[in-house]
Amino acid sequence: MTRQLQVIDAHFHMWNLERQHLPWLEGMPSLNRSFPLHELEDEYGQLGVEFLGGVYVEVDSDDPLLEDRLVYENDDPKILARMLRAQVGPYMRVPINATGIREPLHTESAPRGRCLEPSFIAGLHAMADKGMPFELCNRGAELPDMAQAFSQVPSLTVIMDHLGNMPDLSSACKKAIQAMAALPRCYIKVSGDLPVDRDIVAFVRDTFPPNRILYASNWPVVTVHSSLREHWQLMLDTFGPDEDFFKHNAMRAYGIDTDTLTSEG
Repeated sequence: MTRQLQVIDAHFHMWNLERQHLPWLEGMPSLNRSFPLHELEDEYGQLGVEFLGGVYVEVDSDDPLLEDRLVYENDDPKILARMLRAQVGPYMRVPINATGIREPLHTESAPRGRCLEPSFIAGLHAMADKGMPFELCNRGAELPDMAQAFSQVPSLTVIMDHLGNMPDLSSACKKAIQAMAALPRCYIKVSGDLPVDRDIVAFVRDTFPPNRILYASNWPVVTVHSSLREHWQLMLDTFGPDEDFFKHNAMRAYGIDTDTLTSEG
């Protein structure tokens, strides 16, 4: 009997709109409801794979402290890591159960050039010293700024969301991604947001070392322009049933211990 492919989803969200308010959902009716984790687990079951769990990523809530509390109180064993929100700086406050930190750099409220501010760079150095990873979600047009900023902290584990949000394969974008790939502890997620461009996926696959590319769904946001099944099939077509891509690379990036994984068989 062939063993099912084991999967760690390196990027998922969940929210409970009975308790939380996410302002950005107001213009997205298909997402403007609660999304519990068991729905994602059910979708993976329909794909015929073994969902070991995933990495929860903060949801840009208007009340991050409430979000931290809800995540803290959620003891679902499928939550393998928690990338929570904080403002990066050398004296930042970090939620006690955070695996790492994401300060959103892709939202309208994030000022251009934020990643180059001295306090931000100092915060990245502090995170590197503590062995805490940074979750990078940026505007695609600012990829060169990201390369300039994160090249100053090569010892930091940084995980890029959504293929770096590359808008195209322009020379500037390619050079920025190549600079990020040259950093020894930089990972990148092939995750669904806008429809994933196959040419950009191929470029990232050929640019990053294979042990630093992560499978990720970006569920439920992936359902706005695509579906989990469609994204999954594209990943299989591109990477094949590669256990490093679908499982082991996420374990390495987020420090996920084998003992924390729940297996179905």
